[in-house]
Amino acid sequence: MQRWRGLEDIPQDWGRSVVTIGSYDGVHRGHQLIIGRAVAKARELGVPSVVVTFDPHPSEVVRPGSHPPILAPYDRRAELMAGLGVDALLILPFTAEFSQLSPSDFIVKVLVDKLHARAVIEGPNFRFGHRAAGNVDFLRELGATYDYEVEVVDLFERGTAGGGVPFSSTLARRLVAEGDMEGAAEVLGRPHRVEGVVVRGAQRGRELGYPTANVETPPHTAVPADGVYAGWLTANGERMPAAISVGTNLQFDATERTVEAYAIDRIGLDLYGLHVTVDFLAYVRGMARFESLDGLLEAIADDVKRARSLTQEYDAQHARHRARD
Repeated sequence: MQRWRGLEDIPQDWGRSVVTIGSYDGVHRGHQLIIGRAVAKARELGVPSVVVTFDPHPSEVVRPGSHPPILAPYDRRAELMAGLGVDALLILPFTAEFSQLSPSDFIVKVLVDKLHARAVIEGPNFRFGHRAAGNVDFLRELGATYDYEVEVVDLFERGTAGGGVPFSSTLARRLVAEGDMEGAAEVLGRPHRVEGVVVRGAQRGRELGYPTANVETPPHTAVPADGVYAGWLTANGERMPAAISVGTNLQFDATERTVEAYAIDRIGLDLYGLHVTVDFLAYVRGMARFESLDGLLEAIADDVKRARSLTQEYDAQHARHRARD
């Protein structure tokens, strides 16, 4: 998949394409419907598919300080989009000047002059241009002038997550913030992931016999609610079952909120300075202060036991599904 940052990165000889535009944070199951349809349409027409997104999130420019928690950084989104068959990803720097583009100017500058859109695929609530004045009706209206068609895809998938409301990035963020990792996974189509660089912490886990990777996450990361979780730590391409702690360490009166992952049954790992990922499978328990060190150690041992069991069960279940497929 080609990746471009800014309109100037688009090859000058770029021909016609099928385009879809959006923040696409998380590339959740609703997003997958739209992007998947764009890919299918592009193949029908024999042209490439392009996803257009923005950095930073438009809300941070229009309303500073309102940046929503990020479900997936851009590299992760690109990986997920490539997996859906997207041919090119265009990340547009969203500046104050860019935010002033009228809907018609946006169409001409991006869709017509640069991407030579043959078709545009969007969800029903798509808005664009200055003050979000453009919508799919306006997009379709100008399509008659600039020779592109518009297809609207209903992205409102539903499940049991969040009480059965339509899947959305807002819902996924809420479920992550509540620690409902099963619900978040239903919306996203996979376990929620955070990533970052392993830094040195207080090393209390090492002293207790459970050395953890203290993961420094990027700003605005959607970090789950405080608690202990089952999941996986991936480093150097190796995916390891893990017991994950999120929050301040009540036992030792810590004040900094951290994400720490213990790779179950692994000895002698040196992960400092490495970029790692942490996938959250299930909430195990809330954070607590224990009356004694023995009480804490007993709880940690139980956390590890439950995390081991949950991850093994998940992997076995998915292995059975793959065998059937």
